[in-house]
Amino acid sequence: MRFDPVLAERRFGCGLSPKIAPPGSAEAMLDGLQTPDPIADRFPIEGFETFLGRMRARADLAKQRRDNRGTELAEAARQGIRDLNRIARKDHWHWMAAHIARRVWTQTPFRERLAFFWADHFTATGKRGLIRRGTSPYMEDMRPHLAGRFEDLLYEAVTHPVMVHYLDQEGSVGPNSKQAQRRQGAGLNENLAREVLELHTLGAGGPYTQADVRELAELLTGLTINLNVGRTFRKPLAEPGRETVLGKSYGGDNPSLNDIRAVLRDLARHPATARHIAGKLAVHFVSDTPSEALVGAVEAAWLDTDGDLTAVYRALLTHPDAWGREGANIKQPFDFVSSACRALAVDGPMITELREGAHLLRFSDPMRQMGHIWQKPNGPDGLDEADGAWITPQGIAARLQWAVTVPSLLVRVLPDPRDFVETALGPDAPEAVRFAASAAESRADGVGLVLASPAFQRM
Repeated sequence: MRFDPVLAERRFGCGLSPKIAPPGSAEAMLDGLQTPDPIADRFPIEGFETFLGRMRARADLAKQRRDNRGTELAEAARQGIRDLNRIARKDHWHWMAAHIARRVWTQTPFRERLAFFWADHFTATGKRGLIRRGTSPYMEDMRPHLAGRFEDLLYEAVTHPVMVHYLDQEGSVGPNSKQAQRRQGAGLNENLAREVLELHTLGAGGPYTQADVRELAELLTGLTINLNVGRTFRKPLAEPGRETVLGKSYGGDNPSLNDIRAVLRDLARHPATARHIAGKLAVHFVSDTPSEALVGAVEAAWLDTDGDLTAVYRALLTHPDAWGREGANIKQPFDFVSSACRALAVDGPMITELREGAHLLRFSDPMRQMGHIWQKPNGPDGLDEADGAWITPQGIAARLQWAVTVPSLLVRVLPDPRDFVETALGPDAPEAVRFAASAAESRADGVGLVLASPAFQRM
């Protein structure tokens, strides 16, 4: 099958818009990844380097509170911590709104979809304290690497402070390290090493053993967090000597982040990684059951270029099997809500300038009812890709409720449902949906019927 602009916008973009034309070709979609990123400037989300300033301020206040227990200084510090937490919580929801607004108004929607694909592939979130609100800043740090080499994206994500914190790497100590000899530290932690091999690179059935997990975990010791610089390497935590991962030796007498970069580079170029992530890309963007030919083409592009992501995306976008209409994926809740807002061309301020309570009622709480708790994953494997995970009685009811009630709160004058059918679904909108929209008793009902239709639920 040939390139289809409407299908491209629905399957690989953020949905059809009455204000923004679909892409004209696969090359145009790829070229968009190389252009400046104005939508990120229009709806800003702070990077983690800025977010670290919040964490430093909280650490200073915590120290002030400890050092001055029972005094007015301690009480002032306690109030300061509460204020920092409150502001971070509000910004957490503001950044969710910015993500939605970016999808509504971006001229390069493939970039927004990729940002979320990779954020989910490298699932990480804070578990306590201010860093619980640091997931969107973590995503911002990955954004410059979306169309580069996978090995650079892998290094950025795996060594990022949010990932290091999420998988308990900051407390991992080499068994024979200087720190261990002082009997300090909690010991070796294999969480990050296991997820790097099982989720981030080779895949659950990949060619690695428990010995590889252990040796990689030892190589990763020393990687930790510093509130002044973010990712850092502390040699007293590092296991001395060389480590062997998949038959290759790394490290030595002078351990550093360079050793970690080297092993991640080799894992990024491994054939099992190519196969694993080619399959994930095809499943995420095309179908729960992509063709072997499609996966094989994406895998071959990976191997031919050592993981050049632009070449990988080109193989995905230009393969005929990427354009079949059978078996299209069900939209995950965030995709559903944001694509509905794009179809309605919701003004940015109507999303980003909502008070926290209004935002929760219009976006976060409904998404929770649909099955997606914003930035609170069940585990490091991220969101479920299977359509069945999202098509549940409660999830369908929540989508229907959102479709018929929230759009009128976001748009001052709802579109005529007879026109909105084609705006949201394109010229091939099913006749049953056209009829239902034309027969609706009100604009709200008609728009809701279009957004709740099975056709709109699929990519």
